[in-house]
Amino acid sequence: MDSRAVFVLLWMLLSSTSTGIKLDGNGYVDIIIAIGSRVPQDDMLIDKIKEMVTEGSYYLYDALDEKVYFKDATILVPSHWSVKDFSKARTESFEKAHIKIDYANSVNNIEPYTKQYGECGDEGEFIHFTPEYLLNDTLIELYGSRGRVLVHEWAHLRWGVYDENNDKKPFYYSNGRIEPTRCSKNIEGQFYEVTAGGSLQQCRTDPETLLLTKECTFFPDRNQITNSSIMFLPSLDPVTAFCHENEHNYEAPNMQNIKCGKATWTVIFEDSVDKDALRSLKPPESPPPPPSFKIVQRKQRVVCLILDVSGSMRGSRILLQQQAATHFLRNIIEEQASVGIVQFSTSASTLSPLTTIDSDNTRENLIKMLPKVADGWTNMCLGLSQGLQVLTVDNGDALGDEIIFLTDGEATDNIELCAPSAIKSGAIISTVAFGKKAATALIEMAEQTGKFIYANDELTSNQLMDAFASFTFSTGDYTKEPVQLESVGERTSDWFNGTVSVDQTVGNKTSFVIIYELSFPSVYIHHDKLLKTVTLNVPGTAEPGDWQYSIQTTILQALTLTVTSQAAQADVPPITVKTRMNQKSSDGTKPMIVFAEVSQNYRPVINAEVWATLESETGIEHTFQLLDNGAGADASQGDGIYSRYFTKMVNGRSSLKVRVKNQEGQTRLAAPKKSGAPYVPGYVVNGVVQLNPPKPPVSEEPLEVGSFTRTATGESFEVTLSGTAPPNFPPNRITDLSAEIQEDTVLLSWTAPGEDLDQGTAKSYEIRWSFDLDMLRDSFSNGHVVNTAAVSPQEAGSVEQHSFNLSFPIQNGTTLSFAIQSEDEVNATSETSNIAQASKILRAPKPPGISNPGMNLTVLVISVCVVTMVICFIVAVTTWAVKRKKLSSESKVELTI
Repeated sequence: MDSRAVFVLLWMLLSSTSTGIKLDGNGYVDIIIAIGSRVPQDDMLIDKIKEMVTEGSYYLYDALDEKVYFKDATILVPSHWSVKDFSKARTESFEKAHIKIDYANSVNNIEPYTKQYGECGDEGEFIHFTPEYLLNDTLIELYGSRGRVLVHEWAHLRWGVYDENNDKKPFYYSNGRIEPTRCSKNIEGQFYEVTAGGSLQQCRTDPETLLLTKECTFFPDRNQITNSSIMFLPSLDPVTAFCHENEHNYEAPNMQNIKCGKATWTVIFEDSVDKDALRSLKPPESPPPPPSFKIVQRKQRVVCLILDVSGSMRGSRILLQQQAATHFLRNIIEEQASVGIVQFSTSASTLSPLTTIDSDNTRENLIKMLPKVADGWTNMCLGLSQGLQVLTVDNGDALGDEIIFLTDGEATDNIELCAPSAIKSGAIISTVAFGKKAATALIEMAEQTGKFIYANDELTSNQLMDAFASFTFSTGDYTKEPVQLESVGERTSDWFNGTVSVDQTVGNKTSFVIIYELSFPSVYIHHDKLLKTVTLNVPGTAEPGDWQYSIQTTILQALTLTVTSQAAQADVPPITVKTRMNQKSSDGTKPMIVFAEVSQNYRPVINAEVWATLESETGIEHTFQLLDNGAGADASQGDGIYSRYFTKMVNGRSSLKVRVKNQEGQTRLAAPKKSGAPYVPGYVVNGVVQLNPPKPPVSEEPLEVGSFTRTATGESFEVTLSGTAPPNFPPNRITDLSAEIQEDTVLLSWTAPGEDLDQGTAKSYEIRWSFDLDMLRDSFSNGHVVNTAAVSPQEAGSVEQHSFNLSFPIQNGTTLSFAIQSEDEVNATSETSNIAQASKILRAPKPPGISNPGMNLTVLVISVCVVTMVICFIVAVTTWAVKRKKLSSESKVELTI
């Protein structure tokens, strides 16, 4: 067995240190629940978390046919909580937690939700609960028991399913019936408006849409004849299951139908990360035990820089390493953190033991310790071992401590042999592959515990500076973390100009760092000749506005600028940017997606201009705009998550960097768009509506955002194609098709797909319609064809519209279904779009009032008439029978006399 096989085997055996959720038999393990650092200590909060997970485990066990349950969970508490039997955290962190307990973006916003980036079936980012939600038992009536809500959110997080309700479209019209958006259709209830005084009145009709007004509310019956669905209303006691295909409501205009087009149960068992395990798992022999819990805590940050000084680092590389590490020590690492420095080549040595950063002098003394000379062979195992020894000095182990390991990877030892023991130490190991020859084990170590970043040694890319700037450690309080406003480079022999926008959320500890290649340019600020670095530290809080810089050089050379800052106010978090790929490695069979989340304290920043740059280790660079339009790779419009497919894959490692700025003054802070358990306004009990207290009001008005700039670096990724050419993909599935009928004219709208997913321009569209939604969904080719000869596809991301008349007059009350497929130049066909429905409504149906959902009023009137006629007939027959009996009795008496 070779060393590579040994490493893979040990890596699998040590997988318990991974930050990912896993199935251990029938039980989910390694679930991380983190409490934000702004949350004050409250031991009751831990008890409530345990109660929620325990209740949720049994509910999940029943909901999935006794296949899975929650086996164990780790709760990470803030560093300022006093110690009470807390263990030391290992690789657990707030940033990578699966469930976050933290304050929301406003005082009154207490709704639970799950952050979802990806496509149907993809895992979500995290579940969010507020402390108020967990501690206030009166909220149980509004959302349902916490264990049930947890399972609803777990389905978002783990299996990538979506909500089956829709606050924006709570009702729809279908073949003469007004239906509430729900699953299954067997859920019954009543329709009412709640007045300002809290009384009920019959729903009114919107004169424009001829549908119920937005004030109309559906109140479900407390008791139901159906047990589904958890993704609609987990708060209902009879609801204990997810929607199966045989009861799924495909007509409902909800996100589950738009994004997935199939039942929740089908997605879980056919498309989710657990699909193979769930199909093969058998129920355990006995009911599951309660989950076990471990409480852990991380104190102050402890970091060891392990830096390569081997011969291959000579020249510009050792200087670039020194510049980037200086930036980290001077501007990135937080106060009271402890930092050690190790260098390695043929041997390894400690340049600085763990030192607590308590002043600027301490930072500068550490900077003086950074290595400046490179020579010898590359023995990475010696460097790892020396770094781990440095970390154990303070308390005897490296649990939860960090290693930032930089190497150009041109090794003379075999790192595969020492990497497993480093992982087993419990340290968080992040690796920087400086150059394209870095060992594969660097990626595998980082994937297990920390993050991996590839950086080239081209000065203008500024990649190494960006890499070190990304090594922050979030606790949930972003006011204490540095924010990168700008990172740019250029090779010039003249002026290096630009503008950096400092917005009102940042300004403290603002620094401009200029790095030059050859000679000192004309800049009149502090200059470090040895580091070839010029630094401007803005005293106090930088004034908001556009800061222009102009740097002149008289010789051709590379120049870079890096600008960082921190929150201007302790109680106002800054606008932040996070970016990542949907895969850390790809063989080209599945599309790659770039994500960038722009937000301020969980509140999305919308209408921003976001550009991604992906650069391969061979120097091939691709720059393209990310979109938040709810089409193509983007899951939901206006949620502050900007996305795009990446189709120009090349073999090897690639870096990821995004740039964000205000888009022509249109950028806004918006209300959060969430996937989460819905608030229930009330229930129908014995035919009477019992109202719940209203949920606290939350402002949904967008707030203007001034000029701002941000840059962010994501983890690097690796592509391994079977050939050299990038794969060809068909156009992306259209997910925002909408339909409208005006008189006898049909108007369709959608966002244009591309030639390859959401890149380029598709060749053609095929549009079909049917009276039968199920037929169109199951067999698109059997639908009626719409003439699209006049439709010429536009560039991906454009708004498409097509209007047409059918060959017959559309009758009042008719509902039609429409779907689209698109085709590229090689005749590759996209998946069928979401199915859009439209109804012709000339006369508004009367509000359903106290009728059951979907009750056709004409049918109701006819039913009442029929019932009345039957009653009259029964009364008439009964009267006749009584009279006949009386007459017979009288005749009989007369005969007797």
